[in-house]
Amino acid sequence: MSSAIKNIHSRQILDSRGNPTLEVEVELYSGEKGVASVPSGASTGKFEAVELRDKNSEIYGGKSVMQAVNNVNKIIAPTLIGDDVSKQYDIDKKIIELDGTDNKGNLGANAALGVSLACAKAASKFYGQELYEYIGGICGNTLPVPMMNILNGGVHADNGLEFQEFMIAPVGAENFSHAMQVGVEIFQTLKSLLKKRDLPVGVGDEGGFAPRLKTNIEAIELIIEAILAAGFFSGKKKNFFGTASSEFYNGNKYFIRGQGYSSEEFSEILIKLVDEFPIISIEDGLSQEDWGGWEFLTKQLNGKCQLVGDDLFVTNLRRIKMGVEKNCANSVLIKSNQIGTLSETLDSIKFAKSKGYTTVISHRSGETTDTLIADLAVGVNSGQIKTGSLSRGERIAKYNRLLKIEELLGKSAKYLGLSAFNLLCHSAR
Repeated sequence: MSSAIKNIHSRQILDSRGNPTLEVEVELYSGEKGVASVPSGASTGKFEAVELRDKNSEIYGGKSVMQAVNNVNKIIAPTLIGDDVSKQYDIDKKIIELDGTDNKGNLGANAALGVSLACAKAASKFYGQELYEYIGGICGNTLPVPMMNILNGGVHADNGLEFQEFMIAPVGAENFSHAMQVGVEIFQTLKSLLKKRDLPVGVGDEGGFAPRLKTNIEAIELIIEAILAAGFFSGKKKNFFGTASSEFYNGNKYFIRGQGYSSEEFSEILIKLVDEFPIISIEDGLSQEDWGGWEFLTKQLNGKCQLVGDDLFVTNLRRIKMGVEKNCANSVLIKSNQIGTLSETLDSIKFAKSKGYTTVISHRSGETTDTLIADLAVGVNSGQIKTGSLSRGERIAKYNRLLKIEELLGKSAKYLGLSAFNLLCHSAR
């Protein structure tokens, strides 16, 4: 039985927003197959690897990905046929060299990632392992704290809120299954509260409610009310939010309700929110190019709050190293499609952890039912995952996969809760 690659085939499918994306199928001579589909972001960082789209306005409004599909079928596939699928780093290196750019601009990060992930899935099947086992070996046994985006704003919803994600985290749960119960009950309580106020309960791209509220603070207060009403508030911090601040950063100012704030002024707003509300994590608190602002915010909140860099780092090892050197943020959001291959993703995770940064495995707003990130979170013992709210099938698929992994791991499964955020160690950095 050979682990050599027999065939690679890509096709165009649709993501959770009804936009085209691609799916890749890798077949081995032994008969095993690995299938992976690629997500897409709406709030994308300036420094992300290139998502290749055809830009023909007459087909899918310019969003078709047939060029990326053809790059897989006609360029990448012939190069990898016959290679050992278990040599992930060698496979990814070939893809990177074949592309020849720093940002996957020739073949497309979506084409590269689809092949990279499908190879990993095929390899895990060849060895008769669950994907999390293949990625992490016997060490991969940590179920992540779910960061549940139960109220959407920003570009994920048309409700006027500048902040993009308002999340909860069941840090006091006994295990992952209990965390899901807590999250669902808070989510359903929030729904009831919205109905009582005659506010709509339609959901945004990531499955969270998207009511039109007056301010970002009102959104935070509404979530706290839901936590209290559901009976789960214990005094511990358990709220997150992601500002996606690059989306409202213009001319070196952060604009909230039409008023512009400097980096330091906006940082002070965030610092005040952490002091006044039970907030444990802020994602993209400042713009992807505002290194000075990030240094100030990190100095003020390091050790008190997890500061997650998404657009700032874009899962790119070079930018993560810059952040470490400048002492910016203390956590890295991990999105494989920002960089383009599994091996580069793993390298970014490994380096971030070696420098005391936490890592958060993340979905994208345009998702598929592919559950790979659930296995990745467990395999690398990230301790945290972002995969949306408690609705929409493409989000629930990841949660259901984690529930199954917890069952498979049995007594060896770990759930870190609050300690997954590693807040105190950063104050000494």
